[in-house]
Amino acid sequence: MRSYCLKANGLEFAVDEAGEGDRVLMLLHGFPQSRIAWHPLMAPLAAMGCRVIAPDLRGYGDSDRPGGQSDYRIECLSEDVLAIAEAVGATRPVLVGHDWGGVIAWRTAIDYPERVSGLVVANAPHPVVFERLLYSGLRQRLRSLYVLFFLLPWLPEWQVRRRKGRGLAALMRRQSPAFRQAALDVYAENIVRPGAATAMINYYRANVTRLVTRQTKTPLCVPTLMVWGMADPFLDAALTEGNEAYVPDFTLQRLPGVSHWVLEEAGDRLVAAIAEWSQRKGLSRPATD
Repeated sequence: MRSYCLKANGLEFAVDEAGEGDRVLMLLHGFPQSRIAWHPLMAPLAAMGCRVIAPDLRGYGDSDRPGGQSDYRIECLSEDVLAIAEAVGATRPVLVGHDWGGVIAWRTAIDYPERVSGLVVANAPHPVVFERLLYSGLRQRLRSLYVLFFLLPWLPEWQVRRRKGRGLAALMRRQSPAFRQAALDVYAENIVRPGAATAMINYYRANVTRLVTRQTKTPLCVPTLMVWGMADPFLDAALTEGNEAYVPDFTLQRLPGVSHWVLEEAGDRLVAAIAEWSQRKGLSRPATD
């Protein structure tokens, strides 16, 4: 594992890297995590003959935290991904994203398909599929009520920062006992840094009406793998259906009994799915011991 900071898109990003090679996997974490969420998976992914890059997204961990809400619009987040890839010399990386990292990976691939060679998303549906189910299905609207809470001023920050972030860590532990305590401690420390809670929550505030555009409704000509924990309490399993209408080269792997926290609960199965799919698509070499 190599750790360093780099300048990209006018900001400084903290990055962890493993492996060697011209083929690059860029790992994008979700809320409220950081690049360390990927640590247990980086060596197995690097064994596929790939270079593996895991940055802290803007606002998170050791990366810069711009102060404006508009600084967290999806367009800025996608530009970060492309700029980081350019900074590390990655030509057309495979984007691998979970939760908000998956949302960013979708939009980057949709808006810049020529800059991406493959897309892997864990529990993050195509933006149009999510919007349609949100408006047509009561179950998903109920599961998304927490987003309305995040749109309120100051109260969400107070909630996630209480008890020096340990309240949030305890909530994550209740959602999944698979979380490593060391990781929960880092997430708690991160969210009480000056400006960090607002930065993380601004992902929701800045993008509540911005994720679907005319471009998102056109076919995405990038090989795509979706891995889905079917026991996700936040995202209905029905979101696994209909994605292929927007992605001609679409592969779905369902994980029964796995919650939203796929990296923690089924990291080995996620790696295996990526390895099999990427070899089939010619995006990696066979894994080595």
